[in-house]
Amino acid sequence: MSITEKSIKLLWSNAAGRCSFPGCDKRLSVEQASDIAPHTLGEMAHIKGKNQGSNRYDAIQTNDERDSYQNLILLCPNHHTEIDKPENEIRFPTEWLLEAKKAHEQWIITSLDREKIESIDQLKGAIAALLTDNHQAWQKYGPKSLLAMQNPNSDKLYALWTQERLTTIAPNNRAITKLLTAHRFIFPAQQQPIVSRFISHAASYEHWINDELPYQAVERFPNDFGNLILG
Repeated sequence: MSITEKSIKLLWSNAAGRCSFPGCDKRLSVEQASDIAPHTLGEMAHIKGKNQGSNRYDAIQTNDERDSYQNLILLCPNHHTEIDKPENEIRFPTEWLLEAKKAHEQWIITSLDREKIESIDQLKGAIAALLTDNHQAWQKYGPKSLLAMQNPNSDKLYALWTQERLTTIAPNNRAITKLLTAHRFIFPAQQQPIVSRFISHAASYEHWINDELPYQAVERFPNDFGNLILG
């Protein structure tokens, strides 16, 4: 067996493309200056070892379980090497890695939602920052970006755009949805359909991550929501 696309998407989006080792938080993909191809630094490490004799190997696990999202943690190369050194197995047992993964993913959620919202201007401001990051990713790597127009059949560029969707857009959409769910009735009644359209758009992203939809079926970003937030 090998790691499925669903597990890859869940792992990268839930970790927001950052190393899950406590205190690291390194962003795991950088663009090469001389090429449009991404240089991916992230490594999908097995919590319980994949092969017999490797650290934390569990003979009871099935092959599917070994390559599942639940048994993977996203790490930078240095920390992947560190946890898999034979002499470090006692330092980094299964339970420690599971807790590190859980804590990192929770940190991603809370770090995107720190501001206390008391007015519509505060709500729009918090959402605007997330939308701006998403829009920059779209402008730089999306299907209508200059790079895409210049390289219409580039698999490497498409991979970079996929990674940006997983590590920037999907986590930001989750944060925006959380803000809207908690505070949506700050918006007047006539604007509620616009809010609903964004929530539906973000939900379709989650269906894509869970392999319930092809990306082509993801609902397009509602431009009226962008106008509502950014003016």
